[in-house]
Amino acid sequence: MAINDQIPHDKSLDNSLALLREGYLFIQNRLRRYGTDLFEARLLGQKVICMSGEEAARVFYDPERFQRHGAAPKRIQKSLFGVNAVQSMDGEAHIHRKLLFMSLMTPPHQERLARLASAQWQASIGKWEAAGQVVLFDEAKEILCRIACQWAGVPLQEEEAKQRAEDFYAMVDAFGAIGPRHWKGRRARTKTEEWIREIIDNVRSGRLKAEEGSALNAMAFHQELDGRQLDTQMAAVELINVLRPIVAIATFITFSALALIEHPESRLQLKSGDDGDFERFAQEVRRFYPFAPFVGARVRQDFIWNRCAFEKGTLVMLDLYGTNHDPRIWDKPEQFRPDRFQNGIGSLFAFIPQGGGDPAKGHRCPGEGITVEMMKAALEFLIHKIDFDVPDQDLSYRLSKMPTLPESGFVMSNIRRRN
Repeated sequence: MAINDQIPHDKSLDNSLALLREGYLFIQNRLRRYGTDLFEARLLGQKVICMSGEEAARVFYDPERFQRHGAAPKRIQKSLFGVNAVQSMDGEAHIHRKLLFMSLMTPPHQERLARLASAQWQASIGKWEAAGQVVLFDEAKEILCRIACQWAGVPLQEEEAKQRAEDFYAMVDAFGAIGPRHWKGRRARTKTEEWIREIIDNVRSGRLKAEEGSALNAMAFHQELDGRQLDTQMAAVELINVLRPIVAIATFITFSALALIEHPESRLQLKSGDDGDFERFAQEVRRFYPFAPFVGARVRQDFIWNRCAFEKGTLVMLDLYGTNHDPRIWDKPEQFRPDRFQNGIGSLFAFIPQGGGDPAKGHRCPGEGITVEMMKAALEFLIHKIDFDVPDQDLSYRLSKMPTLPESGFVMSNIRRRN
């Protein structure tokens, strides 16, 4: 018997439609059905190995076994990441460019972003009080767009902030979409790249000054290993890869607000809690609620793991959402329990809401610290700076939709400034 005959093969001729129907649960549904950690399927006409769990993540993030080049479909590159961006690189070239991102996401940068966030949230109170009712997700996108551009040194006109925020998120929303949602993301990327390319050109020509140490300056003048600057298009793509994920934190902020309503005991703890309580709450939101469903890579060289032959070039998908809900890793994973992070986040291959492994050397998101600090700033605002009502609305979210969000976007009414 061949090795791969010992692992389950999903019987469908092609699973692409099933993936779109089942979303975040696609991999988990089959792992439970077959009683295994991995299975073989077909997606868009090609063989794919799907797997989940801490050990699977440890294997998946081994650079000797997997590469990212050629893993992300062009439709994802042309909407979410940008063509030939850092997410599709490997080896020394990837590490060199990744260090550029890491240099922009140090604790001092995180602290500055958190301060900007606190100021922007508080500046919104008067408008929210006058409006009477707001949708938190929509407000968060625009606020985060303003913060990201201010921090990065990217000029943003007041009248364009809302549309720029919509375009940044449309790229994210296109990830698991076909049809209108996907094409909206493609159009948003085209517009945004044109906007940022012009800014990069203006910086390089001296028509626009970019502050030393800012993300704009860093991307405009970054040198690759061969000493050449990024071309204007690639510099724009990578600067968008700094700005877009900050706007995407609106999803985590909206789920944070939902968690405050669904778990009132945690809200009470935060009211009298310290920074550690806010940290643990934010991490549990990232574990419990859906964000990225899975990630892909291609096998770099033949190897065997868990009775499965991984052949060079094969596409492999790692289940992020399922690993964050794996009962072998998490005690009662279906329960929302911030105290499970009392001793930190633990293994970098068990807690993987934004990828796994060492962010400095691999493909784990380097912006996790920024994500947590921005979530904490929003939570502190919602708990200590305002009072509000939550009117009747549809707060459910569909795991079949990628990415997903509470249907109503979290409507808040009767908003009052706290003394």
